[in-house]
Amino acid sequence: MTVVPVLQPSAAPVPLLLRACRLEPVERTPVWLMRQAGRYLPEYRAIREKVGFLELCKTPRLSAEVMIATVERLGVDAAIIFSDLLPLLEPMGLDLEFAHGEGPVIHNPVRAAEDVGRVRELDDVDRVGFVMDTVRATRAGLDASIPVIGFAGAPFTLAGYCIEGGTSKAWLLTKSFMYRHESAWHDLMARLARAVSRYLVAQIDAGAQVVQLFDSWVGCLGPDDYRRYVLPHSRVALAEAAKRVPTIHFATGNPALLPLLREAGGSVIGIDWRIDLDEGWRMVGHDRAVQGNLEPVVLFADRETVRRRTSEVLARAAGRPGHIFNLGHGILPGTPVENVLELVATVKGG
Repeated sequence: MTVVPVLQPSAAPVPLLLRACRLEPVERTPVWLMRQAGRYLPEYRAIREKVGFLELCKTPRLSAEVMIATVERLGVDAAIIFSDLLPLLEPMGLDLEFAHGEGPVIHNPVRAAEDVGRVRELDDVDRVGFVMDTVRATRAGLDASIPVIGFAGAPFTLAGYCIEGGTSKAWLLTKSFMYRHESAWHDLMARLARAVSRYLVAQIDAGAQVVQLFDSWVGCLGPDDYRRYVLPHSRVALAEAAKRVPTIHFATGNPALLPLLREAGGSVIGIDWRIDLDEGWRMVGHDRAVQGNLEPVVLFADRETVRRRTSEVLARAAGRPGHIFNLGHGILPGTPVENVLELVATVKGG
């Protein structure tokens, strides 16, 4: 009697991005871009003519459609959900509006120590359930080889918006509050850190395979202030998610903070364009993956310059396992789409 072996279906290959996060060898460098679905794309602008930004973020079908179309158009190796840092603040009691031409505005900012008491604990994430629906819809619409990245704003960046009531150049009100009301500051940061932690875990439960913490404004601090006022809270924000999936910790503006970002947590440390990738990786440590770090404005140059500068970043990574190619921050409005395509093609060919 001849026994015919039963062939078991082979497991799907692990996506490039996930392997790079784990410092595993990859056949080529994975690439995705922060703000890869944005105003530089005509398809995105067409949707925005019909709906406002906050409405788009709260409409999972459209949010997923925008990102899925972007991934297909660009050929990148990951999809970050289409959302924003700030809707998380609404169920915590902040009155958020995206004003036309002004960006985000919070109409009831935290200005005095006693104001922290009205920032509510985020006991559950039901009121931002649309974000989890976006994760699910995005995951369902993509090939299994394309991981979905969830994200949240870091506690410092969220606190900055809460206190300033919007964006700022010097973050004067935020830093003054931090120095003058240290106890209230830590109370506010702790509330935000717990909210971010629950929010990231909920995105993972919905299907996110990686999550990124954006500390967009923390570069306004020096290392001593970061360690005293920020690091413990960023650590709390990342800790639970890190037990489940790879985490990316990204901050801009001050390369001196890179070793502290590592200390706060993150499987991958994002490096902005203000330092060469090899030097930034040395500061982080080669036992940690890194992401970055092409200067976004390079994409406004000619295509030859885009190819050259992209290749220079790859050369600085030196083929070491653990590099994820990205910009040093998000794609800027007005960026030529053909240059973004050139960047992606160069990484894939390099």
